[in-house]
Amino acid sequence: MKFHMITKGHALWEKTIAFASNCSWTAGRFLAERMRSNEFKDWERVIVAVDHDHIAGFSVFSEKDGLPQNYEHTPFISLVFVDEAYRGKRLSEQLIENTLKYAKKLNYKIVYLKSEHRGLYEKYGFEKICEFEPVEPPADQLFKMDI
Repeated sequence: MKFHMITKGHALWEKTIAFASNCSWTAGRFLAERMRSNEFKDWERVIVAVDHDHIAGFSVFSEKDGLPQNYEHTPFISLVFVDEAYRGKRLSEQLIENTLKYAKKLNYKIVYLKSEHRGLYEKYGFEKICEFEPVEPPADQLFKMDI
């Protein structure tokens, strides 16, 4: 499995858009649209897991992730998705680890993540810091990790 930190112009950009558009998770279509319109800051990245020629999953490292306005947390690991054929192989953890390496290169000391999943991200070292009323349901918990 190889992991790529991509931005517009990368050889995997269009293939990732197609994969995200057609994946089983509705948030994939949100990512695909964001990629089509290139709504990314210079330092933000889409992280893509590739097995030979097949995209196995993705995550995003970005400034914000749709929290209510009274939250000023940044940066975020978001939109962690693993294709069904690759589940059970700790790929989510590997996507997160690769994203954390990139965050460290940018000298971030804390990263955040929001999710509706109970008990999932704690096993990767995230600490739940609160629940909130989501702007875009269902993600209603905020997690952080010191890196």
